[in-house]
Amino acid sequence: MLPSRRTLLRVTACLGAAAAVRMLTAEDTVTPAPAPRAAPAAGPRGAAAPHAAPSAYRLEPMTAYLPPRYHTALPPVRTRPFLSMPQLGERSMVLTFDDGPDPRYTPGILKTLRDHDVRAVFFLCGEMATDNRDLLREMRDDGHVIGNHTWTHPQLNKTPSATIRSEIGRTSEVIEQAIGEAPQWFRAPYGAWNRNVFEIQAEMGMEPLAWTVDTLDWTTPGTATIIRRVLDGAAPGVVVLSHDAGGDRSQSVAALRTYLPQLLAQGYALKVPPRRR
Repeated sequence: MLPSRRTLLRVTACLGAAAAVRMLTAEDTVTPAPAPRAAPAAGPRGAAAPHAAPSAYRLEPMTAYLPPRYHTALPPVRTRPFLSMPQLGERSMVLTFDDGPDPRYTPGILKTLRDHDVRAVFFLCGEMATDNRDLLREMRDDGHVIGNHTWTHPQLNKTPSATIRSEIGRTSEVIEQAIGEAPQWFRAPYGAWNRNVFEIQAEMGMEPLAWTVDTLDWTTPGTATIIRRVLDGAAPGVVVLSHDAGGDRSQSVAALRTYLPQLLAQGYALKVPPRRR
């Protein structure tokens, strides 16, 4: 006897529900990865500006003006940030610049990097990025990696969850609006990560990157001292922390013009983290 129409509808509905469960399970699965070591603390910065309301970033993504694209799988929730990147090669190093972009100093850094055909990672503060979107597009066009460094540079391990989400989410929104894609790397101001920060940044699709060598250029120790700290700390996989905003960064700009060609002459390849697919 042939099954009734109602029986066929029930079978079809059950099959559809089972397929939906399988899809959700596959999307939500995150493969754990070995965790790197803990990060050092970074230098001080000016007082934070008032916080806005929590962001809806990733809950209501702004896609109306963007071309269709595949979503990147969420990274695992780390327990420590990456301090170095030896996987980039035996003679590789990574240059990173925090707190920008600043129209007084960032263009000089971009020019030096361009002159030597070198890419770097720029961790941007949203309050700086929102008024300097042309510099974000210049970074993108030159092949640099743009990371998230919060909106106002607060100490996140002493910050409520709602404010953390706002700080990170608003900055990712500005970056995505300016260059057409969201950041995949995050650096906590002062290196102040905790479990809460790791969880929120992972939900927003970002991996944590700290540093190996801190130039302490925010203390304005002198151009020669910054150069010496970079060259003395040079080694495979090293991540160098410098700044292109947050104060007078003229020493940082000048130091880069000297130590970058010296690193290249020593056989180092200055690279950036690979893009996750």
